[in-house]
Amino acid sequence: MQVNKGYQTRQSGKEKIKEAVKIALPKAYSTTKWLLSIMIPVSFGVMILNYTGVLAIVSSYLAPAFELIGLPGESAFVLLTSIFTNIYTAIAVITSLEMQGRVVTILAVMCLVAHGFIIETAVLKKTGSSVLRMILLRVFGSFAIGAVLNSLLPGESIQQISSIATSKESFSIMFLDWAQSSLLLAIKVIVLITLLMIFQKILELFGIIKWISKFLKPLQVVMGLPESTSFSWIVANTLGLAYGAAIIMEQVDEGKMSKEDADLLNHHIAVSHSQLEDPLLFAAIGVPLGWMIIPRLILGIVVVWICRLERFLKSVFGKKC
Repeated sequence: MQVNKGYQTRQSGKEKIKEAVKIALPKAYSTTKWLLSIMIPVSFGVMILNYTGVLAIVSSYLAPAFELIGLPGESAFVLLTSIFTNIYTAIAVITSLEMQGRVVTILAVMCLVAHGFIIETAVLKKTGSSVLRMILLRVFGSFAIGAVLNSLLPGESIQQISSIATSKESFSIMFLDWAQSSLLLAIKVIVLITLLMIFQKILELFGIIKWISKFLKPLQVVMGLPESTSFSWIVANTLGLAYGAAIIMEQVDEGKMSKEDADLLNHHIAVSHSQLEDPLLFAAIGVPLGWMIIPRLILGIVVVWICRLERFLKSVFGKKC
């Protein structure tokens, strides 16, 4: 009898895994299709802007704002690059400009707050947040955290940076590089999101997500986040917004997380997400991990409690949040 029970349990587990795969695959397909329809055109547009030198021109006009927080004017080009592309490109620009010390640390944190705007803002919008609000939050959050770090880190004169030069590559070479990187990105997105959706369904069917939510409840209370956001918070902080989009959107679509709760979560993860891979990339060029993780986490907590206060005040005055 005990053998039969064990066999039935194993069979039950296998059936749950099969069910998880069956449910996850269609959702993974629709999410990857949506994400790639945004990612590929955006990356192509940025490639054109970079090739024509538009990014460098815009950066020159933004330089004074960066000098106010103790950064060289060329920092504008780094942040703009991260906003329209990703962390990898921002690091490439930093190293090519031979930036060092506190400048790199401050810029790293600012880029971690404000990067991949178009794709990540699309995710935040799809889960119930205002596009304008999220953009303003990330821009002003980036400069606010930069100003704070400028006052905390040991001061030094503004570093002289080698001037920005637009790309000398031919359009055909640049296009081929873009096509290759876009193909690799598409493969990565398809594989990761499919595996993540299957994994999430397995955790759900085996009841593990409920256990995770209970375990994280004290931390969620401190952060001002509802218990329903716990799993999505983990995903956003380990995989980031783009790759975690599938889970966050699925949680909202299936009613496991209300749009009000998702909006609170979005205020946090808009400024504090991807706490593993992205900081490790900057750590590889010498940026201390503590400065990249802790300030963003604190900023995310502050932003959520400000949002909660705003909702409370609106409810007092009889206005719907």
